[in-house]
Amino acid sequence: MSEPILSIKNLHMKYGSNEVLKGIDLEIKNGEIVILMGASGSGKSTLLRCINHLEKTTEGTMTICGRTINLHKWKKDDIAFTRNNTSMVFQNYNLFLHKTALENVMEGLTQVKRIPKNEAYEIACHYLEKTGMLEFKDHYPSMMSGGQQQRVGIARSLAMRPQIIMFDEPTAALDPELVGEILNLMKQVAKEGITMIVVTHQVSFARDVADTIAILDKGVISDIGDAESIINNPDNPNTRRFLNLLDY
Repeated sequence: MSEPILSIKNLHMKYGSNEVLKGIDLEIKNGEIVILMGASGSGKSTLLRCINHLEKTTEGTMTICGRTINLHKWKKDDIAFTRNNTSMVFQNYNLFLHKTALENVMEGLTQVKRIPKNEAYEIACHYLEKTGMLEFKDHYPSMMSGGQQQRVGIARSLAMRPQIIMFDEPTAALDPELVGEILNLMKQVAKEGITMIVVTHQVSFARDVADTIAILDKGVISDIGDAESIINNPDNPNTRRFLNLLDY
């Protein structure tokens, strides 16, 4: 049996005296699609941000793409390695406002991966086309809708050719009529075999694409399993209570 692409053990994270994550254990196989769900404040987005060191963890270990990291003592090359193997799609797009769609996608390729500009241009155009945004390559974020900006964000993440791509509530900031187009795009990404970790409340999307669903509650994983058992036949009363609050 192959080693998991990501293994997290006993991950803790605090804001001052407030412990947000209280001992997370999670294993993800290569190519697996894992959905993180839970009430607001349960720690879902924080967990994603801990994985790529956007938040500082206080305890635990993580093995990612074969490299084991002491989560309390990240080294500079640990951070570089992790960010070279992961990418993040944020709920608020996080595009550079002074750069065009094309320049936003090229930025990580030239600055992080040190790819020559002419090659980065070709890669960026490929992924903008893949996400339906090539015709908008010279547009600045202010000239694009929220859905278009999120498509550029997804193109930017895909262009980095990560081992793991993380989506932090990618439809949360979108108008309702735009949610479906982004979820459909994510379904296309899911078919490509990239390992995905997705924070979302979109139950129908989770049912369609998830290999595994993990429910977070007050900083711990309170329930985990396949989509069928978690969504359709949850044994955990807290999971049933949470799902009953969602509109699906």
